[in-house]
Amino acid sequence: MTVAIEMGHTTAGAPVALDLEELLATRLLVQGNSGSGKSHLLRRLLEQSAPWVQQTVIDPEGDFVELADRFGHLVIDAEEHTERGLQVAGERARMHRVSAVLNLEGLDAENQMRRAAAFLGGLFEVPRDHWYPMLVVVDEAQLFAPAIAGEVSDEARKLSLGAMTNLMCRGRKRGLAGVIATQRLAKLAKNVAAEASNFLMGRTFLDIDMARAADLLGMERRQADSFRDLERGQFMALGPALSRRPLGLRIGPTDTRPRNATPRLMPLPEATLEDARAVILAAPPPESTRPQRRPPPDLLGQLIAARIAAPEVPPETVEQPLSTEELTKQRERVDRILRAILADPDAGFRAVSVLYQEFVVRCRIEGLGSAVPDLGDFRRMLTHARAGLDSDMAEDAAWQDVSIRASILPEDMRGVFMMVARAAKESLPCPSDAAIARAYGTHSLRRARHLLTYIEEQGLIVCQLDGTGRRIVTMVELAWATAPGDPQADELAAETEAEPGCGGPAD
Repeated sequence: MTVAIEMGHTTAGAPVALDLEELLATRLLVQGNSGSGKSHLLRRLLEQSAPWVQQTVIDPEGDFVELADRFGHLVIDAEEHTERGLQVAGERARMHRVSAVLNLEGLDAENQMRRAAAFLGGLFEVPRDHWYPMLVVVDEAQLFAPAIAGEVSDEARKLSLGAMTNLMCRGRKRGLAGVIATQRLAKLAKNVAAEASNFLMGRTFLDIDMARAADLLGMERRQADSFRDLERGQFMALGPALSRRPLGLRIGPTDTRPRNATPRLMPLPEATLEDARAVILAAPPPESTRPQRRPPPDLLGQLIAARIAAPEVPPETVEQPLSTEELTKQRERVDRILRAILADPDAGFRAVSVLYQEFVVRCRIEGLGSAVPDLGDFRRMLTHARAGLDSDMAEDAAWQDVSIRASILPEDMRGVFMMVARAAKESLPCPSDAAIARAYGTHSLRRARHLLTYIEEQGLIVCQLDGTGRRIVTMVELAWATAPGDPQADELAAETEAEPGCGGPAD
């Protein structure tokens, strides 16, 4: 079934329709300077397509929250939720097919990028059974996919740019159709803009943006100056969902209005000069009476007197080093605290910094304040714990070679490698995809399989299937191999089959 929604009219008065099904497969890029009518265009698109397709709006300025009153969109104020909460909200919105507006108003640039990335990640990571068609509209896309680094941290930029790249490059197979709008094409990451096949180009004045717009529309360079002459609400359209040739159109009216409307001129209030003087130059409220300053005390004299009167302090006793037995008990207490933290089912999906904060607090409660490992040691302990290794096993000579081999992998992959190595050393069944995903901190089984492929490409393991489709992993140069294990087994079965601890964090 073809669904055509009317976006406006040409200069000759003919209606211009947008093929919604084609748009879902080919995506859309909107460009225009401030005041060119981009937000009006997006509002028209959202209103016309609301009865036909689920929608999500990434709204940095709160311009689209009025859609909730007219079309029933769920407004999510990002300022009131954590990144983890927004990721879960994105997953649930996708599963239950609820249209939503993510309102990022009130957040600084870095937090806008982090929360938008978390929400888009939730939309992207849902299981295949919930890959329903969805229109994902991102206003001011240059904020979330900048072409160059700005004032925000590199981590926030990578998270946001990665989420936008997933939306535009890999979203089509998952039913996600990206619609991105930007003021400056030159400020938008090229790998994000290049994935759009439909274009609506509005008024712009900078030569570099006009040249890129003309290039995207297949126009000659001498025709690029025509973008300066476009009026507010006029756009040049091109793409399989719009027109096979560049086509000028004026966007039609909308049913809702933005909260942040364009300022209008209005007459100044009528007031006499005397009234204005009385209001503007009125005496300020009285200041609170300040206490009278007293001369500063003779601190030097007080210190000398206190030193003379102070009792003699016995010399500090030198702290004796702990014995081997005491160090062993201390290490057992630290390991017990770490196991208690990882017993939480959500611990595998929390950031290392968050887990470390909880670990430090628990150590202090247990009276281990001076024995708390630093963040680097904690990362190594966490890697070993997720692999199911206790302290004695991690220090075993046979594991030194495994640790050296793991060092060539990114830090977040080492726990999975050691988990598989432990299963191979003890001839346990190969961990399932669900167990590997949990150890890696993701819900995606596809990512778990890709992780094993990546480790195999590094020359560390060899994966093979037996005659019944069960997976066997062999450690290169170590002659260790896992027992056959079902990669499709659910997580609970995998943990039971690979006891103790081969399927993820120790519970």
